[in-house]
Amino acid sequence: MTREQLDYSLSVALGERDQGTRKHCERVIRLSMALGEHIALTEQELARLMMGARLHDIGKIGIPDRVLSKPASFEADEWECMKQHPLIGERIVQSMGGEHAEAVADIVRHHHERFDGSGYPDGLSGSDIPLLSRIISLTDCYDAMAEPRPYHKARSHQAVMDILSSESGVKHDPDLLHAFSALIEAPDSQSLIN
Repeated sequence: MTREQLDYSLSVALGERDQGTRKHCERVIRLSMALGEHIALTEQELARLMMGARLHDIGKIGIPDRVLSKPASFEADEWECMKQHPLIGERIVQSMGGEHAEAVADIVRHHHERFDGSGYPDGLSGSDIPLLSRIISLTDCYDAMAEPRPYHKARSHQAVMDILSSESGVKHDPDLLHAFSALIEAPDSQSLIN
């Protein structure tokens, strides 16, 4: 079995656990790859980005249903539980072994860090956050707001972009957000957001 087949198999397993998360990951792949190509990542970086985007939420396999499927805001203990999914995901990806396992595990671990250092699990900031994690964080947030969730309705594209802009330098890398805005606001970008 190749690494790509193993990644895809884990994605299918996640879909069996939570189909909404699998579809979310597919959209994050599409957005992340478009942004990665837009900023001229290398082929190797794009390959790692695809694996990281596909597996960024694989740790949700280990989150209890009462938390994962809750249709309301989390209580403090539930939020602490949900914050474990990047660490669970990191362990799952590390266990796969292979040439890129450590790099992809690092991407998965850090996709909820924030540019100002207030994210989790390690409180990394700025360029200390792996670039591919910063890309996934941005596209993950875009999709999470643009699609309906049990606890909120889908927001319009403009509303999502306004929120992302307000988070520039706080949650998101300003340079990546600028590149993402240029990409997603382009006249031919409809295939990215539909």
